[in-house]
Amino acid sequence: MNMEQHLAARLNHIAPFHVMELMKMAAELETDGRHLIHMGIGEPDFTAPPPVLEAAAKALTDGRLQYTSALGLPALRAAISDHYAQQFGVTVPASRIIVTAGASAALLLACAALVDVGKEVLMPDPCYPCNRHFVVAFEGKPKLIASGPEHRFQLSDDMVREHWGAHTGGVLLASPSNPTGTSIAQSELAKIIASVRERQGFTIVDEIYQGLTYDGKPSTALSLDDDVVVINSFSKYFNMTGWRLGWLVVPERIVPAVEKLAQNLFICPSAIAQHAALACFAPETLAIYEARKAAFQRRRDYIVPALRELGFNIPVTPDGAFYVYADCSHLTKDADAFAKQVLREAGVVIVPGQDFGPATAQSYVRLSYANSLENLQEAVVRLKQFLHDQG
Repeated sequence: MNMEQHLAARLNHIAPFHVMELMKMAAELETDGRHLIHMGIGEPDFTAPPPVLEAAAKALTDGRLQYTSALGLPALRAAISDHYAQQFGVTVPASRIIVTAGASAALLLACAALVDVGKEVLMPDPCYPCNRHFVVAFEGKPKLIASGPEHRFQLSDDMVREHWGAHTGGVLLASPSNPTGTSIAQSELAKIIASVRERQGFTIVDEIYQGLTYDGKPSTALSLDDDVVVINSFSKYFNMTGWRLGWLVVPERIVPAVEKLAQNLFICPSAIAQHAALACFAPETLAIYEARKAAFQRRRDYIVPALRELGFNIPVTPDGAFYVYADCSHLTKDADAFAKQVLREAGVVIVPGQDFGPATAQSYVRLSYANSLENLQEAVVRLKQFLHDQG
C-alpha cells in the first residue's frame, strides 16, 4: 500500500515554506563558489553574547542537564517576570509564564489549548506563514484579511468587527510583525482586545520582536488585558536562534491546561538553554543587547532610504524587527521569479511575498537587514547594477 494514503488530510492545507526552497537554491550556488549576501532568513547575525555562553558552559560543567519542570525553571520564569516589571512596568506573575521550546512551541501550545476544530482564527494578510499553519495543525481555519499599507499591514478593530462570524474563535496578531516590521498601535490593540473579549473569543499576540522596536518605547499587550495570550522568544532580541527557547504568557486559569499539554507534547524545554538564558537578564548582558539593537536601527536607517532610491516602493517604514517589506510591482509582475533572478544574477538573497499570504504574493518582496552594514552596502551596489542591467 502506498504510504501517502496514510497521510493525514490536514497536510493538504499546509503549504510548503517557499523561503526554505530559496535557501536551498542559495546553498547550491554557494557550494559552487558564489559569494552571496543574505537578506533572506530572519536570523540575527549576532550570536549569544559571552555571559550567556559562560552560563551554558557552567551548566555543562555542573551537570545541570536533567529534565526541568514542563513549565520551565522557576528561576527563569521569575527572571522573565522581573523583566516585564523593569522594562515595561507591567506586573506579570511568574505563575502565568510558561517556558517553551522556542516561540514555535509556544504557538503550538496556545493553538492546542484554544483553537477548536472548525473554528476560524482571524489574522492579517500578510503574516508569518507558520502562524496560520499552527492553526491548521489543530484543525482550525485561518481567515486571512487583506491588510494593506494604509493599515500598516496590520488588523484594525474595524476589520475584526467586520469579519467576525458565527464560527470565529479568536485572533492571532504579531507586533512587530514578520514580514513587515510594523507594529500595532497600543490604542488600536486595546480596541481589538476589547472587541474580541466582547465576543468571548481569544487574542494571541506574537511579540517575538518586541525588544527590537526603534521608534518609541517597546510595549506589550500584557499591559492592556490579563486575558490576552502573549508569545515571546529568546531568538531575536536575545540572539539565541538555535537554542530553541521561548515563552508563553497565559491567563492564570488556563495554566494547568497548558501545563498538561506541555508535559505530553514536549516534556520540557532544553535544560542547558534555560540555564544559559538566565544570564540574558543581567545588566551587563542587557547592555550588550541594547548596543546590538542600536546597530539594527542604524542598518534600518540606511537600507530603507537606499532601497527607495533604487526604485523599490516601501509604503510603510518598518518600526521594529529587522525586515523591509517592499513593493516591487513596478519592477516585475512576478515577485517569486524576481527574487530568484536577483539571487542568480546579483548574488543577493531576498524572499518573495508568496509565503506571507495571497494579498501581496506577486507584488512584494521581504528583505532582512539582519546582516552587517558593510554587507548591506554591498547588497545595494549589486542591486543597483542588477536593476541597471534590466533596463
